[in-house]
Amino acid sequence: MISHRRRRSILTALALYSLAAAFIGYFGVHAFTGNHGLRAQQQVEIEITRLEGEVARLKHERAGWEQRVSLLQPDRLDPDMLDERARALLDYADPRDATLLLKTP
Repeated sequence: MISHRRRRSILTALALYSLAAAFIGYFGVHAFTGNHGLRAQQQVEIEITRLEGEVARLKHERAGWEQRVSLLQPDRLDPDMLDERARALLDYADPRDATLLLKTP
């Protein structure tokens, strides 16, 4: 009878430790590989780095466009910029201009 109680208490303790280890293992695996785990955090940081580079490139491009637009403002119109835009929009070429014909694929 004492042996039966002792065996039961040992099995109960073993079952509880096994169940606790299973829960810890389950949550540990999901903390590493889950949707909000460590791997997902690394992927988010990589995406943030890529997007920050793209934002820097777009800011640089925008600054270039803002500089070009500022040259077309009426209070300080650049004659060269006006000539360039007029030729591009009207497909106009001066007879003294040298034109190059390029083959397009």
